[in-house]
Amino acid sequence: MTYRAGVIGTGGIAGMGILGMHDEEAIGTEKIDASHAGGYASTDEIELVAVADVDEEKLATFGSAWDIPPERQYVGHEAMLAEEDLDVVSICTPSFLHHEHTIDAAQSAADPAVIWCEKPIASQVSAAEEMVEVCTETDTELVVNHSFRFTDKLQRLHNLIHEQNILGEVKSVGTQYRMELMRNSTHVLDTLVYLLDARAAQVSGYITGENEAVDSLDATQDVIDAGGGGHVVMDDGSFVTVDCTIPREMSSMTLNFIGTEGKLYMNNDDGEWRYWSLEDGDHVERSLPGIDGAWTWEDDYKRSFANAATHIQDILNGEEENYSPGVEAARSLEIIVGFYLSHYTGSTVDIPLAQPLREIPITSW
Repeated sequence: MTYRAGVIGTGGIAGMGILGMHDEEAIGTEKIDASHAGGYASTDEIELVAVADVDEEKLATFGSAWDIPPERQYVGHEAMLAEEDLDVVSICTPSFLHHEHTIDAAQSAADPAVIWCEKPIASQVSAAEEMVEVCTETDTELVVNHSFRFTDKLQRLHNLIHEQNILGEVKSVGTQYRMELMRNSTHVLDTLVYLLDARAAQVSGYITGENEAVDSLDATQDVIDAGGGGHVVMDDGSFVTVDCTIPREMSSMTLNFIGTEGKLYMNNDDGEWRYWSLEDGDHVERSLPGIDGAWTWEDDYKRSFANAATHIQDILNGEEENYSPGVEAARSLEIIVGFYLSHYTGSTVDIPLAQPLREIPITSW
């Protein structure tokens, strides 16, 4: 059978290219495969049939690039959700709109079985929690596009850590990624909570106030999102340092795990993953069983959109359970919000956040 997909928001991640990932000359002018639309196009059973945006010019450009007929290019998401019968809806709008658009889609006449929402899940923790709650009530699967979860290598590594215990009890993790906590660093924090299978317990943060992308992205509203980081004590007792203060040209996505049975170094920009087993008091370098070759941009990151769309197809077919659910995406968001709260109050912040703190928004795009 063929499943019907609709997209809300015709910006870069929907199918027209994004800053830092694609050639700037191509962004906004031609279709880009490493995108939601490109992911659907790579599947056998999902067809992109409708698109919505409030910007009519961008809507027409996207529709032309991805062969969406004019009658299925909707000005405003409400019109698309009222007129179309959809199996899956992509939310590709700025993060401060994810809450509204996800809930509207879940409760709409379009009645999607799956919502594929861009990261970060939302701008405030309470919004993320409501998105999860409404999707549960409407029997809608909420899949959040934390791209690294959709790669075979990271899924295999998760298995090695939790099923084969290659690290033992993780005591310490050091992470580094490029500037801007919401826009970029949600990826490294989601990878952290995924591989640890843990949630933050206490957060101490530092915010630089720097944002290298606002001008390039031509943001239409004030953006709080900035570089930063801090210390996190996870509920499994592991101690984590996070450094997301470094500009794109200088940075790498790195994670360094120290456990009672071994240590692991991951660098997704240089493509280097290394593992050492602790044997009789010495660290001995070993291969990672079942993980062949280096992490690469082409095979592991750009393919993640196709992998995610295939995963959604499998969910629709009842063949897989969601491995990037909203409830887990909220874990990286609460760390980021905790960093801001800690920085501006000069205090350590407990997770879960107290109710008033769950309402504080960190605007991105």
